[in-house]
Amino acid sequence: MSLSGLDDTAAEPSALFPAPESDAPAPARRRGGPAQPSPPRREPSQGAEADRQLVFFGADAAEPTVADLAGLLAGPGEVVRMGGTARLSVQVDAAWRVHVLVAELASRGLAASWEPTEGERHAVRTSYTRVLKPLAAAWLHGTAKRPPATFHLTGRRLRLWLAAAGTPEPPGGFLLRLGADDRECWEPIGVALAAAGLAGTLLSPAEGDPAYQITGRRRLARLAELVGRPPRAAPAGAWPT
Repeated sequence: MSLSGLDDTAAEPSALFPAPESDAPAPARRRGGPAQPSPPRREPSQGAEADRQLVFFGADAAEPTVADLAGLLAGPGEVVRMGGTARLSVQVDAAWRVHVLVAELASRGLAASWEPTEGERHAVRTSYTRVLKPLAAAWLHGTAKRPPATFHLTGRRLRLWLAAAGTPEPPGGFLLRLGADDRECWEPIGVALAAAGLAGTLLSPAEGDPAYQITGRRRLARLAELVGRPPRAAPAGAWPT
């Protein structure tokens, strides 16, 4: 079922998910008027600068790029190669995640399709494209998925991971789910989380789906800063704030 608007036989996408809207309003400009000066910046204190240091890599700090999709591969996302092309896919457990991921992929110039799978889940996938070939080359060793040595987590990568597989855990915490068959990825992904100020506890498959558990007021505040404000489609309580 294509959400790219190319499949005339599919159900109308808007009947399943609302049309994607931009989460950030465009800045207002005065027609014919001079550019408005920016307000003077206050120099932060040394402590405040340390608190904001990692927010430089937040979701709103840069334009979306294909490299951000490494965030899906940090979680349960998969990438496969075919000739000189590659395709990215991920299974999600809620319709709102489909909406968010399709919009995120579209913002990077990638059309996506989705279909229901077993257990009331949904598979979101791109078409095979040469655009994704570098991502596949960096993450695939044969058919096994493993992050490259230089892998790190930015706000946009975390935002995509959270949109695909982040789950709040009462009374106060967040789970970032991993690929069940990606055991070789778990440790380096944990290292990348710690480097981003989000050191978490690895929950093994014996305790449920493999995931990193993020707890503590400071870490949860850091997560909320990095991933930015909730997508419009996210239900209340599904996003760190």
